[in-house]
Amino acid sequence: MPKYLIEGNYLPQGAQGLIKEGGSSRRAVIEGLAKGMGGSVEAVYFAFGDVDIYAIVDVPDHATIMALSLAVNSTGAVKIKTTVLIDAEVIDLASKKAVNYKPPGA
Repeated sequence: MPKYLIEGNYLPQGAQGLIKEGGSSRRAVIEGLAKGMGGSVEAVYFAFGDVDIYAIVDVPDHATIMALSLAVNSTGAVKIKTTVLIDAEVIDLASKKAVNYKPPGA
């Protein structure tokens, strides 16, 4: 199952909800959301700095994570960015594929 890193930044409405409901409640929502879409959550962490929350989730496919992203971002409470995480074995496979590429100016 594909694995994704979700980075989230709370907007004012979302930050107010986080203060009211707490971090454990948000983690439970994320876990329920992933489970409802046929996936699971590996980790959820809150942070200081440029990103407020990180989650590593497994869901069945790119369409599922896109649906999740659209639903969450459409609320105006949090803005998320999603990164596909690649296993080392996939890099092993990729490194063995021949690519006929000519760089610019070569």
